[in-house]
Amino acid sequence: MTSEERKKGKIDPEQKLLIENAQRRIKQKKGLTTHFVVFIAFSIIFIILNLALDFGKDITLFGWPWFVWAILLWFLFIIIHTINVFIVNKLMGKEWEEKQFDRLIAKQQKKIIELQKRVDKEYPLPTEETTTPRLNHPDSENNTL
Repeated sequence: MTSEERKKGKIDPEQKLLIENAQRRIKQKKGLTTHFVVFIAFSIIFIILNLALDFGKDITLFGWPWFVWAILLWFLFIIIHTINVFIVNKLMGKEWEEKQFDRLIAKQQKKIIELQKRVDKEYPLPTEETTTPRLNHPDSENNTL
């Protein structure tokens, strides 16, 4: 991109695509960071509720207090979210979506062409010879001789 294009505010389509992809990735990472901060805050609240305020102190599952299970379950969701942001979206990001989109369109176009060939073969369009009566033909009704 030239400095003149930048001054006019014109962005070529490739640059625009790169910017949109970067913005989408930043939004995903920001969402993960927010999720992690909320997880830490609520984990601390769960621990304080149980240990300092005796909230649900009698509730246990397999010998572990409820807050441990809540924190572990939430941590599992954090791990899934992290995998989604850093692995799955990297492997199946915008480029992968575009390749899949192009592949499916090509597949559909191929099927349409095959169907059109079949229709043309089984139901050919009438030609001019078969639709217009011939003059001066013995079988023609329009003979004006």
